[in-house]
Amino acid sequence: MYDVELVLEILSQIKSGGLKIERRFSKIETADDFLATEDGTDKLDAICMMLIAIGESLKNLDKITEFQLLDQYSAVDWKGAKGVRDIISHHYFDIDAEAIFTICKERIPGLIDTITEMITDLIPPMS
Repeated sequence: MYDVELVLEILSQIKSGGLKIERRFSKIETADDFLATEDGTDKLDAICMMLIAIGESLKNLDKITEFQLLDQYSAVDWKGAKGVRDIISHHYFDIDAEAIFTICKERIPGLIDTITEMITDLIPPMS
């Protein structure tokens, strides 16, 4: 069995990262908004950093839980979420703003919901 407290801490960090992405993305209406101004580019950079952190945390979470926990929550494409980290990290200067826009708009809300569900499921019931 894995260390539930450690897993909860990692899940909380992932959720926090997802919420930061949502906040930073809130004023972005199109992928071009990332590239039109320095502020947009700064938001793209900051969002990419959070996506890297989330992907790395998911990889660590998978190892800690012996690849058992994430598989129980099929609403998220975990392989894709971890893969985004690799793509951004290794091809940073080739980042596709449209792809990041789509991830923020379509994937991050579901990720946050699923992580919240996982946290709820793992918190021991009060006696």
